[in-house]
Amino acid sequence: MLLNTPSQLSLPLYLPDDETFASFFAGENISLLAAIKLAISQSHGSYIYFWSRDGGGKSHLLHAACAELSQQGEAVGYVPLDKRAYFVPEVLDGMEHLSLVCIDNIECIAGDQEWEMAIFNLYNRIVEIGRTCLLITGDRPPRQINLTLPDLASRLDWGQIYKLQPLSDDEKIQALQLRAKLRGFELPEDVGRFVLKRLDREMQTLFRTLDELDRASIVAQRKLTIPFVKDILEL
Repeated sequence: MLLNTPSQLSLPLYLPDDETFASFFAGENISLLAAIKLAISQSHGSYIYFWSRDGGGKSHLLHAACAELSQQGEAVGYVPLDKRAYFVPEVLDGMEHLSLVCIDNIECIAGDQEWEMAIFNLYNRIVEIGRTCLLITGDRPPRQINLTLPDLASRLDWGQIYKLQPLSDDEKIQALQLRAKLRGFELPEDVGRFVLKRLDREMQTLFRTLDELDRASIVAQRKLTIPFVKDILEL
C-alpha cells in the first residue's frame, strides 16, 4: 500500500517512477485512458473499474494516476491486494478523504469476508462524501469475481467498466520503443521484433528485458543490434 499522507500508516511498497501516463502506450485503450484522466481531474467523486486477464497495464495506469495527482500535491492511496499479506483491511479506514484511491487486483480478496466488507464500506463512504476518485482493477468483470458479498459485487458493477484491450505485436514493439525513447536510447524495429519472437510476450517481461539491454548497452558503449542482443540474452 502507498499513501502520501503522513497521518496514515505507510508501508515499504513504492510506485515505479517510470510508470506514468506519458510512458503508457494506449493502443486500443484510448477511451479508458481518457476516462481515467477526466476522472482524476474532476473535483467530484467518480468510479471506474477496468480489467484484463493478462495484466495488460492495469497497475501501470493506477501508478500513473497516483503520480499525476501526487505531483499536484493531492493525497492518494494505492492498495495492491496481491500484496495484502503486508497489511490489514483497517488500512482502508479514512481513505474516503483522499483525492484518489486505487485498489489493484480485487480478485485476490474474493472469499475473504473481512476484506470484502472493508472495501464495501469504503465504497459507500466514498459515495456518501462524493469527492474521491475510486479506481479498481480486476482480472475479470465484477460479476465474475466470485465475491461472497453480493452487495459488493453489485456496487462494483455500478460505474464505468472497461476491458483493457491487449496490445498487438506491432503495438508491443511501439510500446517498447516509447519506453526506450523516454529512457534516452533507441530500440530499432528489427531488434524489437527479434526480442518479441524469442521471449515471453507479456509486457512486464519485455520491459524488464528492455531495462537489462539498456544497462548492458551503457556498460559496453554499444547500440542495440541483433548480434549484441543475442550475446546479452544468450539466445
